[in-house]
Parts: sequence; structure tokens; C-alpha cells
Amino acid sequence: MKQTPSQTVGPFYSLGLTRSPMNRLAGEGTAGEKIRIEGRVLDGDGQPVPDALVEIWQANAYGRYHHPEDKQEKPLDPSFSGWGRCGTNERGEFWFETIKPGSVPGPGTTIQAPHINVAVFARGMLIHAHTRIYFSDEASNAGDPVLSCIRDKRRRQTLIAARENREGGAVYRFDIRLQGEGETVFFDA
Repeated sequence: MKQTPSQTVGPFYSLGLTRSPMNRLAGEGTAGEKIRIEGRVLDGDGQPVPDALVEIWQANAYGRYHHPEDKQEKPLDPSFSGWGRCGTNERGEFWFETIKPGSVPGPGTTIQAPHINVAVFARGMLIHAHTRIYFSDEASNAGDPVLSCIRDKRRRQTLIAARENREGGAVYRFDIRLQGEGETVFFDA
């Protein structure tokens, strides 16, 4: 069978997939510290990307994913699916209301620092990009096996969300730069 030419993603996301944001992952009964993540998706010139789509998935507050492959003997939180999606607005902004995840096992006997997995979809990209959000107030970042594999310490900072304490609680700021100076570190899936 002959392969067809590849196509770039979008710009249909702002028309179809982002009309009903699914960016509130935590409710009243969800265990753990409630947090808000705010950020922007920026292009290589630092300009906002107004029709990108950001998806996140994460472990619950105990460090367990709501997925059948996660066989850990940690509690599941029935009020927390651990998955969300948000389209960017005209300023490239997105946000999620979720909980700070617990630590999860890493390769071998390592433990990963609390983090959130992120997929970014945007026009002009052949495939979506994968990255992670780590938290600026986590001492365990220093021993995280994934963060440690990034040799350039300045680039590691592109994965660290800065914490602010506002009246409503903790807010983490996390911008995603798709390319250029300060490009976010992306991973092969």
C-alpha cells in the first residue's frame, strides 16, 4: 500500500475539540492539595498560539494513575480521573484546576518527583509534543530520573512551574514555548 503524504495538525482544534473545556479535574471530594495551573503556548517568536490544545494526565494525590496498567497498591480516588484538556484562547492561555500529584515509581528502583504529563497539539506540527510539568517547591526534583537526564540545567527550568500563593490557593505558572530561545524540553513518547 502506498503511503499518503503527511498532514500537519489543525487548525481545526479551535473549532472542534476545544469548545467544551475539560480543564477542571478536581472537585469537592478529590483528595490532595487543590492547585491551579496557568500558562501560555508560545511560538518561536514568543507570540501566543491562539488555537493550540493542551492535554494533561497525572497520578492522583497518592501517586497512582487511574489506568488499568497501574497495579500499585495505593488508593484510587473515584472522584479523580487524572485527565484533562484545554484549548488556548486568543492570548495563547490555558488553565487547569487539579490537585498536586503524588510521586510515582520510575525506572528500576527510582521514585519520580510529582509531575504532570503534557501533550501539546498545534497547527504546523506533524505530531503532538510531549513534555512534563514539575513543581518549583518540590525538593524531590533533584533526584528525579527524568529531570536528571537533561544535561543542560538551564533547560531543566523549562519544565518547572513557578508557585504563587493567591487567595484561592496555589497557582503554578507554566508556559510552553514550542521552539526558539527558551524552547520547552519535549520528550519522545
